[in-house]
Amino acid sequence: MNGLKVFSGRANTELSKKIAKAIRQELGQVEIRNFSDGEIWAKYGENIRGRDVFIIQPTSPPAENLLELLILIDAAKRASASRVTAVIPYFGYARQDRKDQPRVSITAKLVANLLTTAGADRIITMDLHAAQIQGFFDIPLDHLYSAPIIVKYFKRQRIPNLTVVAPDVGGARMARAYAKRLGADLILIDKRRPGPNLAEIMNVVGNAKDRNILIVDDLIDTARTFANAVEALKNAGALDIYGACTHAILSDNAVERIENSAVKKLIVTDSVAQGQTSEKIVVLSVAELFAEAILRTHKNQSISSLFDIDKN
Repeated sequence: MNGLKVFSGRANTELSKKIAKAIRQELGQVEIRNFSDGEIWAKYGENIRGRDVFIIQPTSPPAENLLELLILIDAAKRASASRVTAVIPYFGYARQDRKDQPRVSITAKLVANLLTTAGADRIITMDLHAAQIQGFFDIPLDHLYSAPIIVKYFKRQRIPNLTVVAPDVGGARMARAYAKRLGADLILIDKRRPGPNLAEIMNVVGNAKDRNILIVDDLIDTARTFANAVEALKNAGALDIYGACTHAILSDNAVERIENSAVKKLIVTDSVAQGQTSEKIVVLSVAELFAEAILRTHKNQSISSLFDIDKN
C-alpha cells in the first residue's frame, strides 16, 4: 500500500507478523541488535523518507522494550518519515499513574513525555490501566479495547447464570460494560493492598452463590489478586469460574498460581508475548483490531467504532 510501512520491534514479533498479514503487506526491514555491553542499535533497511510509518512494540518488561521503541521512533524521524505512529499493544509503566504516596514518580506521564520527545506523532494502544493516561499525551492517542473480542468468545460459550465480577473498584466500569454486553449480573470484590503485588480480599459485594462467574481485568501480573479472588468467590458458593484479561504479564509464579486455582479457563490476548503456557489459558489475537486501526489511521478515517466500548 503506497505510503504505509509497518515495522516491528522485538518485544512481540508474532503479533506484528499477524498485524502485517491482516494489512496484506510484509513487515518493513529493520535491523536491531545489541552491542556486547547491552546497548541497543537500530537501522531501517529501506527508504522511509516521506512514508507513513507504524512501529509495533509493546512496552512490557524488560525495560529494554521501551528503550527499543524510543530508538526506533528516533531513527524513523531522522530518516525523514512523514509521520511516525507508535503502536503499543500493551502500555507499560501505566500502573504508576498518580502520586499516591510521597516521593514517587508518575511513570505513566514520564513515558508519555519520552514517546513525544522521541518524535512520535501519534499513539495507538489498547486497554490502558487507567483511562486518564490519555490526557498525559499532547499528541493524538487512539485507545482500543479488547472487550468486543473477549465478549464474542464468551457469547459463543453460552454460559448460563453468568455473573461478571470486578476484582476491585477501579475495574467496575470495565466489568459493567462486560455485564451489559453479556446480559449478566455484576458484583464487586472489595480489597486492599498491604504492599506492591499483594492483595488481601476483604469482601465479595453481591451474590455469587450458585452462579457461574467471569472475573474481568485489564492485566494479570503475578496472579495473586486473581487467585485470591477465585478462592473468595468459591468460598461464596460460586460454580464455574472464568477469567478474562487483556494483558497477560504473568510474572513470578503466575502460571503456577493459575494452574493451582479453581479457575476453569483464563482468556487473554496476545498483546504481550506469551513465554509460559497452560491448558487453562486461552489466547485470543488482537491482530485484526490493530490492523484495522492502522489502516483507518493511514487513510485518515474515523476509528471510533473500534474503541467505543460503552456509550453510557
